[in-house]
Amino acid sequence: MTEKLLKNARLILADSVLEGAVLIRDGAIADISDGAVAMPGGEDLDGDYVLPGLVELHTDALEAHMSPRPGADWPGVSAVIAHDNQLAASGITTVLDALAVGAIFEDSMRIQHLERMIDSIATARQEGLLRADHMLHLRCELTYRDLPELVEGFIDHPIVRMVSLMDHTPGQRQFVDEGTYRLYYQKKFSMEGSMMDDFIAKRKAEQVEFGDKHRRIVVEASRDRGITLASHDDATAAHVGEAVSDGVRIAEFPTTVEAAKASHGNGISVMMGGPNVVRGGSHSGNVSARELAEKGYLDIISSDYVPTSLLHSAFLLAEKIEGMDLPKAVQTVTKTPAEGVGLTDRGEIAVGKRADLIRVEYTPHHPLVRGAWREGRRVA
Repeated sequence: MTEKLLKNARLILADSVLEGAVLIRDGAIADISDGAVAMPGGEDLDGDYVLPGLVELHTDALEAHMSPRPGADWPGVSAVIAHDNQLAASGITTVLDALAVGAIFEDSMRIQHLERMIDSIATARQEGLLRADHMLHLRCELTYRDLPELVEGFIDHPIVRMVSLMDHTPGQRQFVDEGTYRLYYQKKFSMEGSMMDDFIAKRKAEQVEFGDKHRRIVVEASRDRGITLASHDDATAAHVGEAVSDGVRIAEFPTTVEAAKASHGNGISVMMGGPNVVRGGSHSGNVSARELAEKGYLDIISSDYVPTSLLHSAFLLAEKIEGMDLPKAVQTVTKTPAEGVGLTDRGEIAVGKRADLIRVEYTPHHPLVRGAWREGRRVA
């Protein structure tokens, strides 16, 4: 039997902040004590906060580690370890690595790296090289011609936990304003004039040919396996209605208040990006995450492309959103995302739950992770 005591801490419980101590035994939370603890030993946290380990459902940050510069591929397991180190240092103890299944170009590096990324995550897990608990989120681009074959090849992987339905066709969802789409891809791929016109026309034709057909394939495959389904970039009530019919449980990054309200009202958890919260708005001109929080439509935060934004967002929400105290804000990055993908053993400081915990010092500038434990073992 192994025991560890964290004392003199401010524990962020599901509905309150408790000044006291938490006892860890054999990787689980064995006891929670109020006030000073007479038990000798233990680690004195000097009044710092203790939160449940953060739960991340959608980060594609691994891709940048696989190709840190154009044309510079990195060894797979080494890339996963570098990615994992960054997550753990940010307080993330459970992560669903969001890997693109499909792309807007047939020869995309995302497609070329997909199998290698999955194999590298699995290898690093199996060999005990990772600080955080890694699982898979398959981001299915519905208009991609070869999507069914890719889904069939990967959806039965034992660590797949979530599948999202994505459609980045210009003129809808994330890019309702086609002009915004043009500017984004002109900058990203240096396309101009007729080349951009042809690119947009091809994207729209692919949606007509594949969009609905591939959506049905992905939805049925996920349902058959009990995998959590997420919609992506819903913009209208009609989009949400389709998500409800498909059994979607999480709405990733809805682009309008209308869609977020409809999702929330239908029992679908609304997820927004940490960078949106930290920056005070969407980088692509869509709805503000803070606005959704103010209206009571925000349930989950994802760090998306900035791992440190997850913890930062929780404290910002508690500070800036009326009616959202720290326990409620912390739930958006712990308990609610964990429950959204069926991980009921974590995400909360409660007796019997996994001892996935982080120590946080709150400074005027940014909350700082001073320690992280996964199943009672210190990982950061």
